Amino acid sequence: MPFEWLIGWRYTRAGRAGRRNAFISFISLVSMLGIGLGVAALIIVLSVMNGFQKEVTDKMLKAIAHVQLMDESGNGLADWQALAGKAEALDPQVRAAAPYTETQSLLAHGDVMRGALVRGIEPAEEANLTELAADLQREGILARLTPGSWNIVLGAELARALGVGVGDQVTVIAPGAQVTPAGALPRLKSFNVVGTFSVGHYEYDSGLALAALDDTARLYRTGGPTGVQLRLADVHQARAAAGALAEGLGGEVRVQDWTRTNAAWFDAVQIEKTMMFIILTLIVAVAAFNLVSTLVMTVTDKQADIAILRTLGASPRSVMLIFMVQGAASGIAGTAGGVAFGLLVAYNIPVIVPFIEHLLHTSFLPASVYLIDRMPSDPHLSEVAQIAFWALLFAFLATVYPSWRASRVRPAEALRYE
Repeated sequence: MPFEWLIGWRYTRAGRAGRRNAFISFISLVSMLGIGLGVAALIIVLSVMNGFQKEVTDKMLKAIAHVQLMDESGNGLADWQALAGKAEALDPQVRAAAPYTETQSLLAHGDVMRGALVRGIEPAEEANLTELAADLQREGILARLTPGSWNIVLGAELARALGVGVGDQVTVIAPGAQVTPAGALPRLKSFNVVGTFSVGHYEYDSGLALAALDDTARLYRTGGPTGVQLRLADVHQARAAAGALAEGLGGEVRVQDWTRTNAAWFDAVQIEKTMMFIILTLIVAVAAFNLVSTLVMTVTDKQADIAILRTLGASPRSVMLIFMVQGAASGIAGTAGGVAFGLLVAYNIPVIVPFIEHLLHTSFLPASVYLIDRMPSDPHLSEVAQIAFWALLFAFLATVYPSWRASRVRPAEALRYE
């Protein structure tokens, strides 16, 4: 091993005994801890945000289709099977299709009223489309949504807010009004609650209701389904598939994929991730540049050693390398410790957070605010590698100036008072 590496590593471990060297070693340790904590915080925060995004997305996709083809004429689709057939011919990604109607309405029970999205479905077709419908079919609930039965299935939070259960009735109040000799009257209909569901996503558990397509078409006077929902082979190709379908179908229908339906939420999460990465990276940078003060003090303290090395034939480049090794070793140690600690915490978030919540008798994620009720974590190794790279780069840059200063020490001046 070259002597520069040996001497640089020796300086990293503390050098000579004495108060000044002990203080320098303490500052070096603090710098390493700062880098490690910054790296760990960045890994943990991004892992939690990744987990939050994945958890919400997975629960969201339990209740919604990947792509929607929506009729904008207001007259309903005369032949939804033909439209579904065109979509399958245009894009091989399409695996299933089902007709639907969706209308924002008021649901009432006694004195309690709540807004909800009432979705009219064909049970046999819907079961092939969403995980929610497949679960309801296995439970035998979906089969109760027969035409003319005026049955309805409510989200668990919606049913709780209305104070209803299976066997109760709710009144669905449609938007608009019907004109009668007595004046304009609201259109409303009583539905029988035949089941409830919970997908773990508060927005849908508190604001979605399912009913038979024929019943909703009669209530809302759409004349039939107002659109077709599609399930794709790869959910992550939804945006590309929607673009291809929109181009192929022309102006026949409006095409919307699930990412655009929830675009505001996804954009907000992405912006938050970007800003958190920048802020925490700056914290890592500050900790890394603390190495500058450590190395400057080390260079000042080791001037006699540097002079002796120079008189023995060491070149300025060798002296510079010695102190770069010292700073780089501190950066590598801090980064490695931060990565290890960050991953340890990130992979155990589902255990650590419930323990803290139980200890403090609190909940960090109220479902009504954060859409989910538990703290998820999803570490991405590519992000961990990126974090480690930036931490090491900052640590390396912090060593350049002090090391250059060390290489400029003149032996005669350094040894004058020795």
